[in-house]
Amino acid sequence: MTTWKRLLGAASAAALLAGALPTGVMAAAPAPASQPAGKPEFGTFGFDTTGMDRAVKPGDDFYKFANGAWMERTQIPADRSNWTTFGVLTEKAAGRTRKIIQDAAANPAGDADTKKIGDYYASFMDEAQIEAKGLTPLQPQLAELAAIKDKTALSKALGKSLRADVDPLNASNTYTDRLFGVWIGEDFDQPTRYAAYLMQGGLGMPDRDYYLDQSPKFAELRAKYQAHVAAQLKNAGIADADAKAARILALETEIAKVHASQVDTNDVTKANNTWTRADFKAKAPGIDWDAWFAAAGLSDQQTMKVWHPAPTTGIAALVGSQPLETWKDYLTFHAIARAAPYLPKKFADEAFAFNGTALSGTPQQQERWKRAVNQTNSALGEAVGKLYVKEYFPPQAKAEAEAMVANIIKAFGTRIDNLDWMSPQTKAKAKEKLGTLTVGVGYPDKWRDYSGLEVVRGDALGNAQRAGLFEYAYQLQKLHGPVDRNAWHLLPQEVNALNSPLQNSIVFPAAILEPPFFDAHADAAVNYGAIGGVIGHEISHSFDNLGALFDAQGGLHNWWTEADFKRFDAAGDALAAQYDGYRPLPDQAVNGRLTLGENIADVAGLSAAYDAYRLSLGGQEAPVIDGFTGDQRFFLGWAQNYRSKYREAALRRLLLTNVHAPGETRADTVRNLDAWYGAFDVKPGETLYLAPDERVRVW
Repeated sequence: MTTWKRLLGAASAAALLAGALPTGVMAAAPAPASQPAGKPEFGTFGFDTTGMDRAVKPGDDFYKFANGAWMERTQIPADRSNWTTFGVLTEKAAGRTRKIIQDAAANPAGDADTKKIGDYYASFMDEAQIEAKGLTPLQPQLAELAAIKDKTALSKALGKSLRADVDPLNASNTYTDRLFGVWIGEDFDQPTRYAAYLMQGGLGMPDRDYYLDQSPKFAELRAKYQAHVAAQLKNAGIADADAKAARILALETEIAKVHASQVDTNDVTKANNTWTRADFKAKAPGIDWDAWFAAAGLSDQQTMKVWHPAPTTGIAALVGSQPLETWKDYLTFHAIARAAPYLPKKFADEAFAFNGTALSGTPQQQERWKRAVNQTNSALGEAVGKLYVKEYFPPQAKAEAEAMVANIIKAFGTRIDNLDWMSPQTKAKAKEKLGTLTVGVGYPDKWRDYSGLEVVRGDALGNAQRAGLFEYAYQLQKLHGPVDRNAWHLLPQEVNALNSPLQNSIVFPAAILEPPFFDAHADAAVNYGAIGGVIGHEISHSFDNLGALFDAQGGLHNWWTEADFKRFDAAGDALAAQYDGYRPLPDQAVNGRLTLGENIADVAGLSAAYDAYRLSLGGQEAPVIDGFTGDQRFFLGWAQNYRSKYREAALRRLLLTNVHAPGETRADTVRNLDAWYGAFDVKPGETLYLAPDERVRVW
């Protein structure tokens, strides 16, 4: 899903006590032999009865009650670090996208965008030509790095490497292996203009803890990383690879020491720091900032937002103090690492051995066509998406999803009206913000123009490099134009959803509006629990612990009374403490503060979706279907959204770096809703039971 942004979550592995089916929970009939087309696991009313474990009390382990049999029978595919409902739909979308792209590749006489799609895909798939070229396509870049003679030239190289490869608000993406990353987004202080935000980077592993944690697991990963760096340098024929790898790891460890934590990185109140060009020189000596700005294409920017002030100062100091040759070795390795997917097999295989297997536990690399689809989507995503929605997203689906969104927004407004702890002044501001919320369903109103992107069939690495520069130029040009309040930050073929706090907008791409999330033929209760919960989640992101700081125009502006915000903060503290108590791994718990925004959105969003579902009944009671009441089907729809299995390494990485809690934990959001207790007759003494005054109620 989205940090107050994306919806995508993960899974956990903890299991609670099992027991007999409680009073009031009726055993469902077996799933019908005939399943709806495209929904082999899901019954006629929208959820998978065969995936449940009805020997478990819902009040002891609701996730297992809803998904226990699925957990037992499901194996994670060998080419994935996890398997979730999101993964199922991603595979479906990838298969559809593959057909679109392969048809484009087989039709070189198509229109300009179709030809580029086909040429990009065909170039990546041409392994024979990639092997024949060897390292030749990367040699010009390696020669540039080898020619660096002083710290001014190093600063130029660092500036030239800058890309718009981070987006902390719309994509929950705060990681870049480049020394810095830049995000072009609306100015926190003046949301009618864009600003450039500089963010920390420079690590080859996912987070500073991978370098600094002294536990055996992380020590082992550091040894594997050093061996990986050496292996790629050797693949490139670079001498003294082992010693250089040791120095590169040592340098990255120093960078990790000055990095901000994940919690601090996701605290937007610490990110609004405007530096002038003079400030960079005074506050972050060590980099020739004039050379850096010029090489980065930012010479015309007299100010810049610095998301990470202390890390920027610390990284710049390292540029000034660490040996030039070490920096050259570092840049050389990272150039090879970024190019590895487009280089001969030995480079790609080594990259996967570390990034896929060591870091995430994935035993098998994806088939090349899947990687080719991902790369083509990355470079030409909206051009592909335009073809995707024409083929796979009927107008009826768009209309029905839009109607459901409108109903849940209405229910959320009623919830604001009924809050007994919020003052009329703050309620008025909240209703104003809800009233200006814009909604995108399926695909953007305006498609991206790719006429400036050069794609050459047979030049896989060159195409990727040009695509990266094309995207960077596209982002930089925003600094010279008006804000696009209708911009999308997802692709139509992407299985995700999004809240953009600076635009005050929510987006639901075509690819997520599929079973089991959404099915026009499914029971309304399940649709409201599944995609309705997602919709409510995204709406609620405008009012979570960070989204609540942005006003109706998208400015970072406190529109709360002091007393109201204290009450809201107290609810957040209680929810953070609740999630701190979840321990998906014996030695690692959920970070309740890191995941707070997503958890608030889950609680508030599911509550709004439930209200909207009840409103949709028009005062009538839902029928009992196959032994399940409407309320039971609603909550089962939610819980089966988050069925998920993770390899241990991937789960550990998620718990350290992701703003989403694992899927099992997200399913247990239900314990904060009074209606869930009545639906499943949950009693005191059962594991998930919370007394009414302990249930966290936000919005």
